[in-house]
Amino acid sequence: QVQLVESGGGLVQAGGSLRLSCTASGTIFSLNAMGWYRQAPGKQRELVATMTSGGSTNYANSVKGRFTISRDNAKNTVYLQMNSLKPEDTATYYCCSTLLPGPTRWGQGTQVTVSS
Repeated sequence: QVQLVESGGGLVQAGGSLRLSCTASGTIFSLNAMGWYRQAPGKQRELVATMTSGGSTNYANSVKGRFTISRDNAKNTVYLQMNSLKPEDTATYYCCSTLLPGPTRWGQGTQVTVSS
């Protein structure tokens, strides 16, 4: 049973930073593509950043240059470093993992609130 547990969310002022963590269990972490998505109230869930098992990354245009995804395979953990946060970054952030051909697994989400 794959489990993903996020942490690191919270309340921060605009311009501040947060680092989200997501620790996986029940899978061979190093083989998984990992990602972060977010969902704001009344909006659809959207991609924030992804990282393949080989380390290739992809970012939403809205976070390029401000957010960095990274992974530590020894700790079964993926991170999202968020700098220069804006009020529009306020959302619930979800970690996900994919090991093909299986389904994408999701964490429970962690709330990030950026005050202006």
